[in-house]
Amino acid sequence: FHAFSIIIPTGRLEPTSHKYNTETMKRLMFFLVVMTVITILSSCELPNPQAPETPSVEDSEINVNKHEYVDLGLSVKWATCNIGAKEPWENGDYFAWGETKSKEEYTWYTYKWCYRNSKSITKYCNNEKYGIVDYKAVLDREDDAAIVNWGENWRIPTAVECAELRKNCTWTWTFKNGVGGYEIASNKTGYTNRCIFLPAAGWKFSSTLDEEGERGLYWSNLLDTDSPEWSYALQFRSGGYKGVDSDHSRACGMPIRPVCP
Repeated sequence: FHAFSIIIPTGRLEPTSHKYNTETMKRLMFFLVVMTVITILSSCELPNPQAPETPSVEDSEINVNKHEYVDLGLSVKWATCNIGAKEPWENGDYFAWGETKSKEEYTWYTYKWCYRNSKSITKYCNNEKYGIVDYKAVLDREDDAAIVNWGENWRIPTAVECAELRKNCTWTWTFKNGVGGYEIASNKTGYTNRCIFLPAAGWKFSSTLDEEGERGLYWSNLLDTDSPEWSYALQFRSGGYKGVDSDHSRACGMPIRPVCP
């Protein structure tokens, strides 16, 4: 915006032409209106129609429990952070499958649902070789760490929802605040500017954190009914592998990324 100056003659106007004076004032008023409009428009930041649409974890909402989520156009909305984390790139807390609190040691000896080994399971068992059979394959609400820690609007995702995230989004290995992980951007029409970030937070057995920065494992709520010492998790590696598998003991500690309706 450039400043303009208006010079009004200070000399006496000739009284010989009233029409001339009226026309002069009309032109002056029109000029002032035009300049006012230009001033207002120049102070406004107009949108750039050529600006590219890029994914952003900032395109999120806050639900009633004060935790942020992103609507990727899928069957559920995904939280922006892990349980126990304040930022998307933080690992957060680790949980054994079916437990609702983090702890120092992640072993069968310390696991809530067994008698100190994988062949003495007391809940969530579909094979008598592994313990007491109850034919439960999906976590009860009281054993869902997302519900217990974040409230009723949240829960651990199902294996189907994890597979949906894998299938309907573009996964790009990247770094957020120096932390390696996948930016997961929706491929759904109308949602392609939205994404979440899953850090490669690794996993714990005993008190050791393994494969941090290289591998991500996030619990689903589904048991492997053939081998109930295992449970399904959303998994990925920095080298490109992404899938939903049950190749880790449910006594291991893994992060949880909640979902809501």
